[in-house]
Amino acid sequence: MTLLKLEGIKKIYQQGEVEVPALRGIDLTVEVGEFTSIAGPSGSGKSTLLNIVGCLDQPSTGQVYLEDTEIDQLSEDELAMVRRHNLGFIFQAFNLIPVLTVYENVEFALNLVGQMKKSEMKERVMDILDAVGLKDLADRKPNELSGGQKQRVSIARALVKHPKLVLADEPTANLDSKTSKEVLEVMLEMNKKLETTFIFSTHDPLIMDYAQRLIKLRDGQIVADKKTV
Repeated sequence: MTLLKLEGIKKIYQQGEVEVPALRGIDLTVEVGEFTSIAGPSGSGKSTLLNIVGCLDQPSTGQVYLEDTEIDQLSEDELAMVRRHNLGFIFQAFNLIPVLTVYENVEFALNLVGQMKKSEMKERVMDILDAVGLKDLADRKPNELSGGQKQRVSIARALVKHPKLVLADEPTANLDSKTSKEVLEVMLEMNKKLETTFIFSTHDPLIMDYAQRLIKLRDGQIVADKKTV
């Protein structure tokens, strides 16, 4: 079942009188449940592509479909609703709120979605914290956590609202190899357990090894696309 479809996506940035193409015609289909890595050198268009899929930027030309919704035609308010309900984000810098506990950082994502009883929210948050191995650290603040633990909080926050798609931008960039592997194991387990679709933007060979599909970009174009399992 198709979750995401991109047709003829181009993105051109204007720098003074100079046009700088970031994406040069991307055609891509992602199925439900994929664990996909987008790789390529700096400047290849990885982050631009992720931003467009994540409703954070608009293509210059082309169409983006999330299931049957053409998201590049939505208003800003409608895009915010798509991000809030259907997308989860994992960042290399973790982006946790320092004054909130682990529990509160994860709960915050559910508060944005709304329409859930407090008791249901508590059960959902504690279940996902248990799944990522942080149930016993629910009351700690981010500054009391290791880098790997912080990234697990980010994963829990992204997954707690049961999004259709999780976008992970260089999620292992600030982690050592052992912690990176542990974090990837958690994400792969969540992918299998919840059938959540993951798309990674990465330079990390370890993520490429874990990915079930590897898409390579160069100069804003797809130069390779292969399934690894």
